[in-house]
Amino acid sequence: MLDRFSKYWPEALSIVRIVVGLLFLEHGTAKLFGFPHTTMAQPEMGTLLWFQGVIELAGGALFAIGFFTRPVAFILAGDMAVAYFMAHAPKGLYPLRELGSDIEALRFYEPIANANSQLSAQVPARE
Repeated sequence: MLDRFSKYWPEALSIVRIVVGLLFLEHGTAKLFGFPHTTMAQPEMGTLLWFQGVIELAGGALFAIGFFTRPVAFILAGDMAVAYFMAHAPKGLYPLRELGSDIEALRFYEPIANANSQLSAQVPARE
């Protein structure tokens, strides 16, 4: 039965990669440009929140198009680890339940995206 679905595995993972990249891109633009509107004030340049916005904006764009997928996924996972331990963990063990933040759900999709070699943009080798 799983053989029937295994031929769609690369496409399914690509869809997950694109959605996760767009979520990072959305949160990066919200931090840096205030779009979509957020209750958080725009951070000053050079602060930790500003750097997280830059990482989310650039990393989300690169991740969505599939460019440097593995290193970008590693950097974005580190970004989420910093966000979790500095901002969300002190407020409760389960940030999704406590805060309703969808960005924390990305921590569970990143290992899937990082582990699969089908996700990176590959150029066919010349023979």
